[in-house]
Order: sequence, then structure tokens, then C-alpha cells
Amino acid sequence: MDLKTLLTTFSLIFLAELGDKTQFAALCLSADSKSRLAVFLGSSLALVTSSLLAVLLGAFLARCFPPLVVKTVAGILFIVMGVIMLVTR
Repeated sequence: MDLKTLLTTFSLIFLAELGDKTQFAALCLSADSKSRLAVFLGSSLALVTSSLLAVLLGAFLARCFPPLVVKTVAGILFIVMGVIMLVTR
């Protein structure tokens, strides 16, 4: 296992998820629930599942397209989504 990739991935995902709407949803659910462990396990499983799907899709795309194409398309999609979010406010 590549430790640098592991730490980079952890850091990036951890920082990206801070203050995310899913974190606030987990906060509200745990405040409303007596079973905080169930909220923790449910939200953790949801994040792990969505991450697994992203990794599988990324692996599939890497086999079909060169990495530069995947990175370029992902960057363009982020910009387009950002513009749409700014315009539809």
C-alpha cells in the first residue's frame, strides 16, 4: 500500500467533508436519536459505500481513458457545477 496516497486521500476527503451537508445531517440525526452509535454506523457505511462506488468508477474509467482525460473531464465538471450553483442562487 502506498502510504503517501493513503494520507493524501484521507486528508483531502476529510477536509472536503468538514461542514458538508451530510455532516450536518448526521449532527441533526444524532441530536434527535437516542442511538448515536446507529447514526455513526449508518453515516459511516453511507460514506464508505459512496467512496467504494467512486473508486470502482474511477478504476473503470482509468481502463477506458487516459488519466489526463479523466482529470480534465472531472475538472471541467467541477467548474460547470460551480457555475450552475452560482447562477441558480
